[in-house]
Parts: sequence; structure tokens; C-alpha cells
Amino acid sequence: NWKMNGDKHSIAEIAKNLTCATLDENTEIVLGCPFIYLSYARELFPAKFNIAAQNCYKVPKGAFTGEVSPAMLKDIGVNWVILGHSERRHVFHETDELIAEKASHALDEGLKVIACIGETLQDREAGKTEHVVASQMAAYAKTIKNWENVVVAYEPVWA
Repeated sequence: NWKMNGDKHSIAEIAKNLTCATLDENTEIVLGCPFIYLSYARELFPAKFNIAAQNCYKVPKGAFTGEVSPAMLKDIGVNWVILGHSERRHVFHETDELIAEKASHALDEGLKVIACIGETLQDREAGKTEHVVASQMAAYAKTIKNWENVVVAYEPVWA
């Protein structure tokens, strides 16, 4: 996940290095890049590399300025999306329920989902890790019926 980093030059360098690297053919590689570079990355990387968006919205279309739907992502060849990242939770105040709705819609639209969970340092120090992570997973479990195309990524914010 490149977060809000990178440019065309750095993406081309990464593509060159990864394409030439000896990689285990049994490993699925998913690269999360900023929205603005999704099409560019999809064009540069061979098909064996999956490109992930770093977010999407919970509905197919509408008056949601700045949002991107799963259908739009699929239209440009993106097949994965990262949802629930700690920065989306804390900087943009996304709730467990909203994230779960996004995940459910993305899966319904045919995307694979990296469902992020994790606690803050304050949660950890207060002994709330299990409660926070269980709450995040419970929200996903309420909306996700088939977990075949879901990867759960645990990353505590403090790590």
C-alpha cells in the first residue's frame, strides 16, 4: 500500500523491479496505489500483479463527489480494494459499520477485499485490543456472507 505517495516515475521503477524479480509463482501480489495512478499501474504491471484501490464507496453511483464505486474500479481493471485502513478510520472517521457496508458492496460487485482491522496504541495500553478487533470483525461479519474473496489484514496502528 503506497498510501498517498508515488508518482509515475516511481511506479515505473517499482514495475520494472518487480517484473524482473524472481517471485514465488504461488504468491499472489497485490499492489495498493493512489486512485490517480490506478490505470497507469494496471497498464504497467503484468496481469500476474493485482492492483488494489485504497478505498471505494458503498453504492454503485450517485451524487457522492470525490467517491469511487467498485464498478468504476472494475472498469479500469482493478480487482482488489483495501477497506478499513486505520487512516480511513481515524483521519476520515469511518465507522466499522460504514466500512462493512463498503466491503459488502465491493464483494457484491465482484472485487476482492482486503479488510483491515487493528487497534490504536491507546486501545492496546487500555487493554482493549480484543474488544476493538472483535468489534471490527463483527461489523464485517454482519454484512459479509461469503469470505472467499476476503483477506483480513491485522495491523495495529502502533506497529
